Amino acid sequence: MEILVKQFNELSLKELYDILQLRSEVFVVEQDCVYQDIDGKDADALHIIGIENKEIVAYTRCFDKGFYFEEAAIGRVVVKMNQRKYGFGHEIMKASINAIKTHFSTDAIRLSAQQYLTKFYEDHGFTTEGEGYLEDGIPHIAMVK
Repeated sequence: MEILVKQFNELSLKELYDILQLRSEVFVVEQDCVYQDIDGKDADALHIIGIENKEIVAYTRCFDKGFYFEEAAIGRVVVKMNQRKYGFGHEIMKASINAIKTHFSTDAIRLSAQQYLTKFYEDHGFTTEGEGYLEDGIPHIAMVK
């Protein structure tokens, strides 16, 4: 999988469209969760894009420390359903952690994990913090690295 790291103004219209389509496909349709994905924060994010066979199959958006939390943040972690068996989720997380270190000069990262993915994030050095909570009707838990 090829990884691209881009600021919002570096995204092509096609890349932006494909990213929003993937996020909607997974977070709204697959997870049957009605929420406002286009939240006005993409312009402030660093976009980590995974491409396989000329298609965006994995994605995250990252924020510098102080935007969401005291630590840097990773969010909108997504892999296209039919591509999940190839380990692209792990690749996009490693790339996101490296991008935060390179672009934001920090190793401290916080994220809001869907609880069923706790083990996935633990494999990348994250630990749970506090109690679980509902976010958009889905059980989540804070995790830090």
